[in-house]
Amino acid sequence: MKFGKSLSSQIVEMQPEWRDNFLSYKDLKKRLNLISGGAAGRDDAGAGRLDKFNFFFLEKEEEYVIKQKELRERKMASAEEVMRVRKEIVDLHGEMVLLENYSALNYTGLVKILKKYDKRTGSMIRLPFVQKVLQQPFFTTDLLYKLVKECEEMLDQLMPTNEHSVASEDGKDDSEGEEKGSKPSSSSSANGGAVPGEADAEAEAEDERSTDMKSTVTAALRALREIRSGSSTVSVFSLPPLHGSNGQDEPGR
Repeated sequence: MKFGKSLSSQIVEMQPEWRDNFLSYKDLKKRLNLISGGAAGRDDAGAGRLDKFNFFFLEKEEEYVIKQKELRERKMASAEEVMRVRKEIVDLHGEMVLLENYSALNYTGLVKILKKYDKRTGSMIRLPFVQKVLQQPFFTTDLLYKLVKECEEMLDQLMPTNEHSVASEDGKDDSEGEEKGSKPSSSSSANGGAVPGEADAEAEAEDERSTDMKSTVTAALRALREIRSGSSTVSVFSLPPLHGSNGQDEPGR
């Protein structure tokens, strides 16, 4: 699949707040086609695009730092709370993978557009512009990589507790099923005594959100592997390949 189509399909799957913050690759290609061959123009919006990428990336990164600190403090709570924390850690890990994919896709899109621009106009702006991009916050993923690894470490720490809890749950499925069908959960009671049907609907909605997140993250990891897989034509503009069986790359790419 061509990069433009791959990017468009991934953007469609993202949450609304993410969609408008990606590179407008298709629009840039259209604008590029309007430039006469050999006539170099000026892209005064280039700095603005970098600012947009940086603002969104840093905002999300700060959000994840705060969320991870909160989860780290909560993971020593009761068994029931630990199960919730583990799920939130998994979700946070997924969102950070999406942010890494956001960085890689925007960088790759810029490199491809600049290559087309240089070819069409005879200019040589790609190298100096990319050198500038390499210094931008949205491309610097050292902290993000560290957060991802810390998430994985927390999950490893919680896994024994989780396995024990699952084993306990298997022995009382029937009784829990009766409880779910006969009375609202404690959280439902605390929220005004919601009826069981409402609690079930909320659980289904949460499961659907988790499924959607898993699907989006899977697509993001696939794109990351494709972008960073390496090739026989590796150049100064190429992203390094992914490392590790979990699909994460090395820091300081």
